Amino acid sequence: MPVIDIYTSKQRWKFLLFIAAVAIGAGSLWYTSKLVNRLSEGERKKVELWAEATRLLVESSKETNADIAFLFKVIENNNTVPVILTDQDDNILFYRNFDSVRVAKPGYLQKQLKEMKGMHPPLIINLDKGNRNFIYYKESLLLQKLILYPYIQLSVIVIFILVSYMAFSASRKAEQNKVWLGLSRETAHQLGTPASSLMAWIELLKDKVEDQDLVAELEKDVNRLNIITERFSKIGSQPKLELSNLNLAIEDVMDYMCRRIPQTVNIFIEKPKAPAWLPLNVNLFSWVIENLVKNALDAIANQGSIQIKVTVHTQQALIDITDSGKGILKRNFKKIFKPGYTTKKRGWGLGLSLTKRIIEEYHKGKIFVLSSEINKGTTFRIILPIHK
Repeated sequence: MPVIDIYTSKQRWKFLLFIAAVAIGAGSLWYTSKLVNRLSEGERKKVELWAEATRLLVESSKETNADIAFLFKVIENNNTVPVILTDQDDNILFYRNFDSVRVAKPGYLQKQLKEMKGMHPPLIINLDKGNRNFIYYKESLLLQKLILYPYIQLSVIVIFILVSYMAFSASRKAEQNKVWLGLSRETAHQLGTPASSLMAWIELLKDKVEDQDLVAELEKDVNRLNIITERFSKIGSQPKLELSNLNLAIEDVMDYMCRRIPQTVNIFIEKPKAPAWLPLNVNLFSWVIENLVKNALDAIANQGSIQIKVTVHTQQALIDITDSGKGILKRNFKKIFKPGYTTKKRGWGLGLSLTKRIIEEYHKGKIFVLSSEINKGTTFRIILPIHK
């Protein structure tokens, strides 16, 4: 049987958007990393030039043609890359491009020197008599910020996508609610007129038809039509909950449905003897039971068994509806409650979605698939709070 799965289509679009976001982030990281490497190479060349200028200054006393002013200019031009010049005993001879306030603190330069030794190999200046000086350096503040930039950018992209998705979802949900509200009220309006007419015809039939049992059943169906009309008219508004007998509500629903269920289906109802009182909108709750029983009938193809078990605890009531049908794959346990998911050739996939909304939003309860085995059956569980 084909599956009409609007939910899966939406998930596919979400996945494609996620892949696009990852691609943008990865591209940004790659490009920025490439740029950082180029800048890092440029900074190293600058330090090498600075080291060469320092070496030439040291030897300037021997070189009569040395342009000392030029060498000083090269050294002064390095105003971004932090450098430290030491002798071979790690005594700091010179430093540049450090925070003057921090430099005044004892041990600051030694700490920076230790960090620099772990970052880059030093540039060596060979002096007379085998003596050497060493130049250590690290990335400039600009380059350090640039290294962090792609991660900050990626975070901003992720936050933007999340906010946009949440705003889009909220807008779409509000639009869907508005459409369903209009559709429901129009449906209620359209059903109201023929229902009223049927009630009038039934009153006439009571006086003219001998088989009053038949008329009584017709009257039940018309009353059921009025209840359905009322249900649709209440969609979109907060229903009123009243303290009601859970056992009686289930009995009323099943009493009506059992007369219209094929005799090839066995119905078992197990409930406590004492009344279970809890806040319910009986009209909407009956709709939930009807939907779950109809789904069970589809699952067993009108041949098998359906069991309804009510268990009452101190704080909550449990309603388990079990069928002996074809079962549900575990990966679909949550998906079946999404709007648009259906395994029927005809249908919009809204029954379980509305059921979930009635239980969780209106009655502050829970509904979920408790267990299911392929070709063995499924159990849906409803949990309703009991307020004393």
